This record gives sequence, C-alpha cells and structure tokens, in this order.
Amino acid sequence: MEHIFTIAALWLGLAVISAVIAYHLRVSIALVEICVGVFTAAVAGHFGAFDTLGSDSEWLRFLASSGAILLTFLAGAELEPEVLQKKLKEVTAVGLVGFLAPFLGCAAIARYVLGWSTQASLLCGVALSTTSMAVVYAVMLETGLNKTDFGKGILGACFINDLGTVIALGLLFAPFTLKTFVFVGVTAFILAILPLVSRWLTRIYANRTAAIRTKWVMLVLFGLGALALWSGSEAVLPAYLIGMVLAEFSNGDAQWIRRLRTLTVGFLTPFYFLRAGTFVSLPALISAPLVFLLLLGGKVVSKIFGLYPVVGQFRHKRDERWYYTLMMSTGLTFGTIAALYGLSHKIVTQSQYSFLVAVVIASAVVPTVIAGMAFLPKHLLPKPVPSEVRAPRESGPGAEG
Repeated sequence: MEHIFTIAALWLGLAVISAVIAYHLRVSIALVEICVGVFTAAVAGHFGAFDTLGSDSEWLRFLASSGAILLTFLAGAELEPEVLQKKLKEVTAVGLVGFLAPFLGCAAIARYVLGWSTQASLLCGVALSTTSMAVVYAVMLETGLNKTDFGKGILGACFINDLGTVIALGLLFAPFTLKTFVFVGVTAFILAILPLVSRWLTRIYANRTAAIRTKWVMLVLFGLGALALWSGSEAVLPAYLIGMVLAEFSNGDAQWIRRLRTLTVGFLTPFYFLRAGTFVSLPALISAPLVFLLLLGGKVVSKIFGLYPVVGQFRHKRDERWYYTLMMSTGLTFGTIAALYGLSHKIVTQSQYSFLVAVVIASAVVPTVIAGMAFLPKHLLPKPVPSEVRAPRESGPGAEG
C-alpha cells in the first residue's frame, strides 16, 4: 500500500507541475499533462527506472480509464438534443468527412509509401482517423466554448467522427458476434429507461441520501463499460451516449455537474493524460523520424484538406473555420485504443505500434496548440460573470451530489 501511495503522490505532483506550466503558457492543461508524461518517461527510461512510474499498474490503468469515461460522459452531457437536432446536418457532414479523409489518406500512405501490409495499413487508417473527444472537451471546458453553439457543434462532430472509427474497427477487424448483439440490446434498453429512473431517484432520494446521483451515474457508466469490454468494444463508447441521454437531467443542477467535473478534471483525468504521454518512446521516434513525420503530416493534412471546405459551409469567419478544423484534427483516446488493438492481435508490429501511438499523441498536441494560439475565436468566448452575480459557493461536505 505504501508503494501505491508513493506512485500516486508522484503522479499528482506531475499534475500540479502541469497545472503551473499550463497557467504560464496559456495552453490546455490536458496537452501539458501529455507532454509532461512524455518528458517524465524519457527521463525515467534514461536512468532505467521506467517501471517505477507504474504506468501499467492495474490500479493506475483503472483510474486513467475512469477519467476517460467520466470526461466522455461530461462531453456528452453538454450536447442538448435540441442543439444536435438544429446542427444535425453540420455535425454529420463534418464528422463523416473527418473520419473518411484521414482513414483513406493514412491507409494509402502506410500501404504505398511505407510498404506496410494491407491489414496494418487499414489499421493505421483507422487509428489515425480519430479525433479526441477527451482533449477537445477539455479545451472546450477551459475556454468556456462548451456552453456555446459553436463548441457544441465541434463536440457533436467529434462524436460522429469517432463513431465512424469504432464501426470501422469492428467491421474490418472484429466481426460482430453474439456478445455484440447482447451489448447493443442491453445498452439500448438502459438508455431508454435511464432518464425516467434517474429523475425518479432524484425526486425520492436527492437531498436525503449523500451523492446518490453521482453513485447512480457512475454505476451505469461502469456497468455498461464492463459490458462493452466483455463484448469486445470500448468502455468510453456508451459513456458518451449516456451523457447525451442524461443531458437535460445533468444540466438541471449546475452545482451537481460542477462537483462531478471537479472530481473528474481535478483527480482522474491527470492520470489519463499523463499515462498517455508515458507510452511515447522518444528513442524509437529519433531512430526513424521521417516515418513519424510522414504519418503525422498525412493525418493532419488529410484532415485539413477534407474538413476546411466542409466547415466553410457552416462557418464563414476565418478564425472559426481554422479553429474548428484544427480541433477536429486531434486524436488520442480511440486512436490509442485502435493501435493497441492492432498490437494485441498482431496486426501491427511493436515498431509500427510505437509510431501510431506517437502520431496519435502528437496530433493531440500540435493542432490544438496552433488552434489555441493562432485561431481562437475570441468573439465567441462567453463573457465573464461579474463577481456580484456569481452562483453562491457550494455547500459543505454533506452537499448532495
């Protein structure tokens, strides 16, 4: 137990350092945490102490996965059904092109330029076709754009993009089985009754039993997450759907959603982003930088050439178009999942996997930094709330969550 607390203190120390750096550089803390993870892993590896970081510890993997699940849920909870219906054409068009352009472009580069096998090339296309819901939502949260129609449109397009990635991974490499149909059926049933049951629990037990809403939501998230993993899918996929279904329920109590967000961003997601950074092997990248640059360029360029004209149909100001396009060019969660799936099933080699993960993580950093520094649509940022009309401070430890 002492060893676990020591490692946890180390990682939370890195999280604090990341927060300080992010504050002074004025960039997203999620991106800083990834970079700090890369640097820490490089230093630890240089001294032969990489294993002491505990990146593959079961408990740390659980905390990181929990952070990704809850962050994805919160992202889904930002998407009110009315906004999605109003932006259905936009999010569908941008999301589908955001998936297809890099999938075809990166698969072609891997097959015909790098000489990878057909299966490895297709896996490359799938892994690099993603966008990063976790990174995009973290950035939207920090800027306040998550409360605007512009930010909600980006999040909706990210969902369509990643949904295409998940479907492609399943159709190409993991044929549907009976477990898949069980997962889909149970998920559909739970989603259908979830708003009604959640409102009933809140009406009967809220403000009487401590944090029952938080416990209930996390029960559903982890339960369907376990079912997703059992069926061969990924735990974060139902989390986004749960967030969307409970959007009206969640936004009905700003204090509750704020406390849940504090738990997620303040404690869980640093483990997720720092851990993602520790898996980047700098020696592997240094040994063949052209492969890395070619794949990274293929992902970002294909995204930009595919998305910029489509985004231009819905956003006419230059900074809005570029910001939208660059945020859609990110990648992290599903890209890493797809790459790990390929390695586990011997579709890609260890070196190919290293390049894919490095490109996925770099694509979470490079486009987002450029977007935030050069194209942030400041005219869309929410106006700061005057101190005299801000919401009252949260109640004490016994407050219902």
